[in-house]
Amino acid sequence: MDNLNLKLIFRFLGITAVLNGFFMWVAIPFSLYFNEHAVVRGILGAGIITISLGLILYFFNKPENKNLQKKEGYLIVTLGWITLTLTGMLPYVMTGSIPSITNAIFETISGYSTTGSSILTDIESMPKGILFWRSATHWIGGMGIIVLTIAILPLLGIGGMQLFMAEAPGPSADKLHPRITDTAKRLWLIYVSLTVVQFLLLKLAGMTWYDAINHAMATVSTGGFSTKNASVAYWNGMPLVQYIIIVFMFIAGTNFVLTYFALKGKIRKVIKSEEFRYYFYGIIAITSLISLMIIFFKDPSLKTSINHPMVLGEYEYAIRHALFSVISVVTTTGFVTADFTMWSYFITAIFFALFFVGGSAGSTSGGVKVVRHIVMLKNSFLEFKKSLHPNAIIPVRYDGKAVNQSIVFNILSFFILYMLIFIIGSVVLALLGLDLQSAFGACASSLGNIGPAIGSVSPVDNFAHLSSGAKLFCSFLMLIGRLELFTVLILLTPFFWRKN
Repeated sequence: MDNLNLKLIFRFLGITAVLNGFFMWVAIPFSLYFNEHAVVRGILGAGIITISLGLILYFFNKPENKNLQKKEGYLIVTLGWITLTLTGMLPYVMTGSIPSITNAIFETISGYSTTGSSILTDIESMPKGILFWRSATHWIGGMGIIVLTIAILPLLGIGGMQLFMAEAPGPSADKLHPRITDTAKRLWLIYVSLTVVQFLLLKLAGMTWYDAINHAMATVSTGGFSTKNASVAYWNGMPLVQYIIIVFMFIAGTNFVLTYFALKGKIRKVIKSEEFRYYFYGIIAITSLISLMIIFFKDPSLKTSINHPMVLGEYEYAIRHALFSVISVVTTTGFVTADFTMWSYFITAIFFALFFVGGSAGSTSGGVKVVRHIVMLKNSFLEFKKSLHPNAIIPVRYDGKAVNQSIVFNILSFFILYMLIFIIGSVVLALLGLDLQSAFGACASSLGNIGPAIGSVSPVDNFAHLSSGAKLFCSFLMLIGRLELFTVLILLTPFFWRKN
């Protein structure tokens, strides 16, 4: 550890804690509005503790060398998320909303990782200020508080490219602007704008202002925490609300670089994106298949599982819920309008397969990501060609350009590691008391940051019944899934700690 700039690391963790503490206080006006004075004291105290800790870490660690290397970048990102979790759970604990430390850790990391899995059995009985903080953890984690901090790093004399590379989701970090700080600012401007627009649309569609702001934060971050026990199924009688959420889930699962181009009027760049075409047409194809199955087999479970008559026609109703469920799982948002595990075993299998797809690289969604699947499939087909023409040099091409072989190897390594962790994680959860189906579902959901799963953690259930050990293990899976495996797991390798 002698070669690590520990003072720089602790200083950055201090900045992270200070920002997190101030974010907590944003929940106070909501508690005041709803006359939750005891909750105000708890949130205020949590913020004071968090900010004080951050200031101590910041002012007592003044590094002589402010150059940030890759090793420090990986450590700051991972430890930063652990700092967020350990401080972010304080409002739950100090208000008595979630007194159990294990449950508070689970709910907090589920929020920051934008997983959306929950241990709460009666969400609507929770204080409004706490539910807002719960949604805010989604919103903070969606783009990453680390990226936000990069935008102000020049004021501190610290460069941020290494952090952005470790934090940015996907196999590569596309930049909107040559300067990394300007990139971070543009990303956050888009992020905030989408949140505000969706909030206004949901309010106009009939949601209360409180529900609208919570669901806007949870949608744009692809998080999935709702203010209702029934999730978005609460608004099954308001199709416009669900269509607005569908559109914004789709946008949130799209590469933010493409969203930036679309807002600039460069629609051709969006259409020409190979990943976007696979993402868009894949959702349409899977939704069509599931809709046809629901309609063709006259599956009555759709009516009973959502407890609402098909007042707008059988076809529209089936298509809307199929589309909502597919986009919710693909983008790893995790909102629920119906229990897809009740439709049929075949449809349940399709959704389980979707757990391993993920949204676009450079989006707030989790999972493997569409671009990785494209590259892996193309590389697999090229292996057939190489078998026939062993001397031919045929590169994998993506968006019309040859992909560097090192990126192909990185993607293949990522997928192998991802599936290995899924297998080991499922076995561990089975050892910790879950039946095999639930172990598969909980592991895939946690690792992919999805939320609802199958078995005893289905869309109409939650994770409250898991043992403490299982909850902590799922929390670890959420963390490594959110930070794309390598960022966390590299810290567990002996060569990371060797001197250069």
